[in-house]
Amino acid sequence: MVSTSIPQGSHSTQTPQRRTGAFALMDSLRLHGVKHIFGYPGGAILPIYDELYRAEARGEVQHILVRHEQAASHAADGYARATGKVGVCFATSGPGATNLVTGIATAQLDSIPLVAITGQVTRAAIGTDAFQETDIFGITLPIVKNSYVVRHAKDMAKIVAEAFHIASTGRPGPVLIDVPKDVGYEECDYVPVKPGQVRLTGYKPTVKGNPRQINAALKLIRQAEKPLMYVGGGAVASDAHAQIKELAEKFKIPVTTTLMGLGAFDEHNPLSVGMLGMHGTAYANFAVSECDLLIAVGARFDDRVTGKLDEFASRAKVIQIDIDPAEVGKNRAPEVPIVGDVRKVLEQMLERAKDADLGSDSNLTKPWLDKINHWRSEYPLVAPRPEEGISPQEVIVELDNQAPHAFYTTDVGQHQMWAAQFLKNSPRHWISSAGLGTMGYGLAAAMGVKVAVPEEETICISGDASFQMNPQELGTLFQFGINVKTVIINNGWQGMVRQWQQNFFGQRYSSSNMEVGAPDFVLLAKAYGIKGISISDRADLAPAIAEMLAHDGPVLMEVKVTKEENCYPMIAPVKSNSQMLGLPQKEQPVAEFTNCSDCGTTNPAANKFCPECGSKL
Repeated sequence: MVSTSIPQGSHSTQTPQRRTGAFALMDSLRLHGVKHIFGYPGGAILPIYDELYRAEARGEVQHILVRHEQAASHAADGYARATGKVGVCFATSGPGATNLVTGIATAQLDSIPLVAITGQVTRAAIGTDAFQETDIFGITLPIVKNSYVVRHAKDMAKIVAEAFHIASTGRPGPVLIDVPKDVGYEECDYVPVKPGQVRLTGYKPTVKGNPRQINAALKLIRQAEKPLMYVGGGAVASDAHAQIKELAEKFKIPVTTTLMGLGAFDEHNPLSVGMLGMHGTAYANFAVSECDLLIAVGARFDDRVTGKLDEFASRAKVIQIDIDPAEVGKNRAPEVPIVGDVRKVLEQMLERAKDADLGSDSNLTKPWLDKINHWRSEYPLVAPRPEEGISPQEVIVELDNQAPHAFYTTDVGQHQMWAAQFLKNSPRHWISSAGLGTMGYGLAAAMGVKVAVPEEETICISGDASFQMNPQELGTLFQFGINVKTVIINNGWQGMVRQWQQNFFGQRYSSSNMEVGAPDFVLLAKAYGIKGISISDRADLAPAIAEMLAHDGPVLMEVKVTKEENCYPMIAPVKSNSQMLGLPQKEQPVAEFTNCSDCGTTNPAANKFCPECGSKL
């Protein structure tokens, strides 16, 4: 928690007015630029919804009525990812508030700016186990950046201003505001608090990098023969795509991204090696295994990226740039740690390189780039074309062909990984639950995206299992005319679970088949008043996608695909990035060096004994 204060004299020109806590909340949201709220009413939050009714009538805000509170948090999350602005959701007390928890945790793990506002029982009833009372403040403490219970209406404006400031600065994240019902009714002397008028004692995120560390990083970059830039979600959050491109092209550095970092670097650029990690490209994983310098840009060395951590980039020196000091060195100790906003730090690096006339020696990294391009040609990503049926990868490729500039959301599973592999995304156009891996996220997030950018094509790629987590939001699409296109990759399984059961659990398919009890998705769409399409033949794929995109309104399109297609490459648990399943049977790269398990000395792979300590290698 952080202590707070308002600068002296900041409201000296304003005259307090007697207003309710609910009015103070809604007016504060207006002052912070909130145009859309995703939510669901209930008893404890009714005073706020009553004030919301008046705000909507004045045209100040639009409320999107979801069918389940979890969808409200996911929609606000999608809204935030697409725009970089703070997403806002409402829910009532008790089950309404607890239904937000999955969405709040999703935002927390992916560092998404979100303000969740919940109703609560009256102040006198707190702690009495009153009807629909839960301690949502306590429940969410581990999964929020900060949280509040509003004890007095007079504090509302200050709390809202603080919440928006905390959610959107430093490392972004969710903030909870819990509002007891009687605080909504309570009158106070309301003085607005505008953005920028809050000062938070003890909260001052480091934005600029240390100049000495900047110089040390540039020295390593200039010396590296096999550098690799490893870009994560922090680069997207800070809108650093232009600076990443400039740095990569200046020093001829190949770039790989995490699942969260997709879109931060143009994948059509010849320096792009795509996504790395468990289902990353073979050439990205080989590159990270052999690089001599790893530049981590807003990335946290997540286990799905690193595989066996002690063998991840084991021959590389590491530069790590992150705004959160807790992430720097958490999983891997860097030689050059730089705490700061990714975009600001890269700007400093580029300016310093310009001042010192540091350019690229193109010959230094050319052999490295040639080697990566060799791997790229040897182990390309290819969409299978089975003799019968449609492969899931074909669907993704055709979507990318027909809607290359769309905003894409996904659910979680095989379809998510195929989408990550085959889509070529622009900044903020890739929206997916990465850290928490939340099924049921895609459709609700797509609603938030489309509301945020109504003129942009918005497509949700889902699986038959994931879609059934939150299908009721088709009703929200219909009610508000939200023109989201949803494509269900239907293989009749919880696909990723089935793949793991096949590879690691002796083909014992426990509770992963979804065929019995599956809905008719076309009839389901029709029940909600939405156009439905179902295909199973390759000849129909391109025309069906064209029909879907041309339709003026939401569409639910089911593609019945081959049932047992697996997502490869795949790094098995506790294996290194260079040890991938599903690659063509070719001679894979042989490590040039190995580390002694006793003393850690790096030796040529041909050595049988370590010259430093004599141990057998």
